[in-house]
Amino acid sequence: MKNGKLKGLLIALAALTSLQMGTIYAAESGDVPASLDADTLEYDMNTGEAVAVGNVLLKRGTSKVAGAHATYNSKTQAATVDGNVIAVRDDLRMTCDHLMSDGQEHMMATGNVHATQGDKSFSGEQVDYFPQQNDYVVIDRGGTMTQGDDTFTANRIYGWLKDEHYIGQGNAHVVSPSRGMEAGGDQMDYYGKEDKKAVITGNAWAVQENNTMRSNRMTIYLADDGSAKVQ
Repeated sequence: MKNGKLKGLLIALAALTSLQMGTIYAAESGDVPASLDADTLEYDMNTGEAVAVGNVLLKRGTSKVAGAHATYNSKTQAATVDGNVIAVRDDLRMTCDHLMSDGQEHMMATGNVHATQGDKSFSGEQVDYFPQQNDYVVIDRGGTMTQGDDTFTANRIYGWLKDEHYIGQGNAHVVSPSRGMEAGGDQMDYYGKEDKKAVITGNAWAVQENNTMRSNRMTIYLADDGSAKVQ
């Protein structure tokens, strides 16, 4: 199939894709409906490989990805999308230059990655996202995470968005304007739920209201009233 606006023909493609995925994956994870829409599309029925160009919109389950160019395999569910990529899954919205999904609930975004989810956001040059693991994210090339008015940066950040637990390695740094607090160290564990705290190890330091503290290991308790206590 080549050329032309294929939105009408994609009903047949979606049905075929659903049938193929159901045959392969029904015994493992059930049939998840998928569709691919674009200005120009080439589809190989033998391999399941599709190449889409122009106004691409790929849908699978609750996920939607838009971009300028995409490849998708209906048998493996693997996909790549390039060019002003916008990806939405439930309450997560992500933009980047390139997005890859291996079809096994893992997405890797590269190039000017920015994402928001509720009051949380994260950014970096490369982000790996695992939605089935409590929204586990890995930011390998230096990243930033925010929650409320707290900003957390490090050379490498990984953590679980649903648990609000993040770990920064290398030049870890947190700024909390509402608490008048800034802290940093070699590694930092940040907990944002009920037991709100930051545990800093290696060259740990903290500044609050012109008071400076230093230690090899430091725990900062972050109270809901905006105060912070260092131990």
